[in-house]
Amino acid sequence: MSLKLVEMRLVEELFECKNSPGYVLDFSNRTFELFFQQEIGVEIYSNTYSDLGNSKMNRLRCFLQKSERQLVAQALQALWEYREAVQFDAKNENQSPVAKSRFQALIERLQGRKNLTPNEPSSSSLDEQVRSGLNQELIDLTKLAPHPRGYAFEKFLKRAFDAYGMEARDPFRLRGEQIDGSFQLAGETYLLEAKWQNAPCGVADLHAFNGKVEGKAAWTRGLFISQSGFTSEGIDAFGKGKRLICMDGLDIYDTINRSLSLADVVALKVRRAAETGTPFLRVRDLYPD
Repeated sequence: MSLKLVEMRLVEELFECKNSPGYVLDFSNRTFELFFQQEIGVEIYSNTYSDLGNSKMNRLRCFLQKSERQLVAQALQALWEYREAVQFDAKNENQSPVAKSRFQALIERLQGRKNLTPNEPSSSSLDEQVRSGLNQELIDLTKLAPHPRGYAFEKFLKRAFDAYGMEARDPFRLRGEQIDGSFQLAGETYLLEAKWQNAPCGVADLHAFNGKVEGKAAWTRGLFISQSGFTSEGIDAFGKGKRLICMDGLDIYDTINRSLSLADVVALKVRRAAETGTPFLRVRDLYPD
């Protein structure tokens, strides 16, 4: 399969009609067939692409699952160009403002973006308007009172993870246990703890969140984001071999302002935690100038 789950959902967001599930853009059956014949050289209504059902969206899903990367990239690029030509955004006002940048990153991946060395930053694929907006929102959070600031910080993080295509989920509660959110990365599920307080977080905070993570499925990981950072004593006392990684406010700032990929930052933190056992290494140390 060429597409990841989060990428398939992006395709659905961009190309499926919100008011007519199963329809792709404004295609009729005939124009959908002609489009694939002329642009891709594929008979989309052949039995090859009927495994998931006969709607246009299901045939597109099946085609994306069965086809080689380059053909998938060709089809998606052609669909995007058609979408722009018919101004489909104007007819579907709920489309995400960051979907375009996420789509561009998907096309780059399918077309074979160069492999990155462990310390080499990749492009975030966020356009300047989105990146600047996230940066300003982070600055504006500092002006809020503590209680609304904590809630706004969670909302900011969800928008940031969504912008980087990491399929964020809003805060949720399980039997009285508050989880600040979750996201997907490389097929793995991460629970999120987010704190904005004056003092750095210590070992008690780390153990409390680690207990939540360990109480879930064995493959669950955790990302603890503390705007004010962590005490060195707390990190040392927390120990090694846990399923947590940590970020502070400076990490978030550097990721956005240096145009790094948040997904790459988290993935590299996970790799270094596996290599060293240390849950918290700064972005500035992972990506030295």
